[in-house]
Amino acid sequence: MIPVTPLSADRPSALATDISERLNAAIREHLLAAFAPDNTKTLREFSAPEVAELLDVSGQFMRKVHADGVLAEPAINRGGRRYYSGQEILQAREILERTSRKKGHYLPRRMEGEKLQVWQLMNFKGGSSKSTTTIHLAHYFALQGYRVLVVDLDPQGSLTSMCGISPEIEFDGLTIYDAIKYEDPSPMADVIVQTYFPGLAIAPSRLVLSEFETESAVHSNPERPFYFRIRDALAQVEADYDLVLMDSPPQLGFLTISGMAAATSIIVPMTPSMLDVSSTAQFLELAGAYMGVIEDAGAALDYDHFKLLITRDEPTDIPSQQITSFMRALFQDRVMSATALKSTAISDATMLKQSLYEVVRSDMTRATYDRARGSMDAIGREIEAMVRQTWGRK
Repeated sequence: MIPVTPLSADRPSALATDISERLNAAIREHLLAAFAPDNTKTLREFSAPEVAELLDVSGQFMRKVHADGVLAEPAINRGGRRYYSGQEILQAREILERTSRKKGHYLPRRMEGEKLQVWQLMNFKGGSSKSTTTIHLAHYFALQGYRVLVVDLDPQGSLTSMCGISPEIEFDGLTIYDAIKYEDPSPMADVIVQTYFPGLAIAPSRLVLSEFETESAVHSNPERPFYFRIRDALAQVEADYDLVLMDSPPQLGFLTISGMAAATSIIVPMTPSMLDVSSTAQFLELAGAYMGVIEDAGAALDYDHFKLLITRDEPTDIPSQQITSFMRALFQDRVMSATALKSTAISDATMLKQSLYEVVRSDMTRATYDRARGSMDAIGREIEAMVRQTWGRK
């Protein structure tokens, strides 16, 4: 335990530095305790019923493919009950896909001629659940068998932390900044890190990414526009992924605008309160103006989907439901049908830098977990339907 002594400093700059150092030390100690001994996150095991549901098969089918030797027995068997690692689930998908007559059922990855899906989550209102929604979508799609890349465009690195890399503790690897900087950029493939979650990779972030804002104001020019930096970086690894999810910073700066130019679809998360509705209106007014500038400069912005997502939804709160109904009446199908519930299950999971997909159901109040998990599954299914629609599938 770090000894607590009163904070005292003669100058505000010294006080801020002292607070920062104490926080970083406390965070480092917490992380080492949470992920000891090697400060590495691991993914939990999944029960046989969970895996059958993920694969969209029956328990009887799973028992048969094991008995027939199609699938090897999982490494963990407790009292006759099978438990699967994330890697074993992915291997099961690959094997069943090879033996299935329904191609794309177990591995619904994009096929030749289907374009990479790049979804940006953006809003300059803090607390709109951008990072929380992004990590839940990333885990949802990875568990469904897609090849997912998340790009953390927020210098604060919240998404990076949730993927098992701690910006609070300096790491030696490259970040997305290295791929999009103006002087001697690194290949995007060198920046990407495979996470502990099978099927999910990340282009991580840390504070140095904020330098892109300053450099873009100085270095960008008509022959080398800043808004192509992320698009060009993603083009280098396009063949390796089905879906890219970009988490934007809570501001409309060069990073967010560059993400807008790279995206094929946009999601604007927003909470159902008048302050957030007003803030989102201002954000979209500015975003529209910047989009116009980019288009006038000759860059085509062609979004397959542009959706508003209600987050922190409270079904029993009458004022928030009135605002949700107002938004649906005003924008109709521009507002996603699914909503992300305001839930202690989600709050408790994210406090531990986890998504609900990483949490063992029995560790929480089951009814609370089921409602929260159901809302995140619904968002994932709705976006998956939009992805498949874009690819021309049913």
